[in-house]
Amino acid sequence: MKTNLTKTFVLLGLSSVIFLSSCSKGGDGMSPTGTDPYGNPPATNPPAANSDLQLTSNTKFGNILTDSKGRTLYFFSIDANGTSGCSGGCEVAWPVYYAGNENAPTGIAATDIKTITRADGKKQTTYKGWPLYYYAADAKQGDVGGDGSGGTWFVAKPDYSIMLASYQLVGLDGKNYLDGAKEGTGTTQYFTDAAGRTLYAYAPDTFNKNTYTKADLSNNGIWPIYESDVLNVPSVLAKDMTVQITSVGKKQLTYKGHPLYYFGSDAKRGDTKGVSVPTPGVWPIMTINTPSLTN
Repeated sequence: MKTNLTKTFVLLGLSSVIFLSSCSKGGDGMSPTGTDPYGNPPATNPPAANSDLQLTSNTKFGNILTDSKGRTLYFFSIDANGTSGCSGGCEVAWPVYYAGNENAPTGIAATDIKTITRADGKKQTTYKGWPLYYYAADAKQGDVGGDGSGGTWFVAKPDYSIMLASYQLVGLDGKNYLDGAKEGTGTTQYFTDAAGRTLYAYAPDTFNKNTYTKADLSNNGIWPIYESDVLNVPSVLAKDMTVQITSVGKKQLTYKGHPLYYFGSDAKRGDTKGVSVPTPGVWPIMTINTPSLTN
């Protein structure tokens, strides 16, 4: 009898570990939704006293966003449209962060801090439109164990020049697309700016050379140059592949030699309308696997 009971407890323990792993390190980076492991519905937010957002120095990542006790906060790349893609069971591994206010710490613009109401009724604090989360396995101040999990969870930093979104690409023509300018339904991970606005390359460009923008900037409103300093990138990207060039008098960020642009008709974060303009492949989104341009 003792042997059977021991086996039962071991199996239950393994099941719990597997469940948490599936939330944080799923094969496709997507998180499950639904109830918690015990069948309970998601709880509403408890009072958020003394949970002010802080800017904290971390030995590995530099300045990061934390709560008032120094616990690390994270972005989820699936949240590129500004809504939370982590609910129910996912929250066991990635609890929602809610400050209870929109106070901005020194060094952070107050306009970048907001509060959203999630589909489950909970409040959640956002930074530059990215909902903020804890990682349950971070046991103490300074822990950053959730960074890079599933290729979709990243330490929340105030100074990303490139972020990663994981979303369905939808062109201006209303059709669904995948990476490689192919029509299809599925999630693609692609580059955005720090506020979730999609970044594109221009297929005719050469290494660190903008061949699109006219000298008088008359077409810059259609495909605006992405003007940014070289700051930080998610840990799965190589920062040394990011370079700032000068294009028609403007500072333009490049990655792997590709000058980066916005599409003027992308009205809101999460829009990827440019992938079909004027035909698929002319203005591709950028991904981790985009080949480097060569000199």
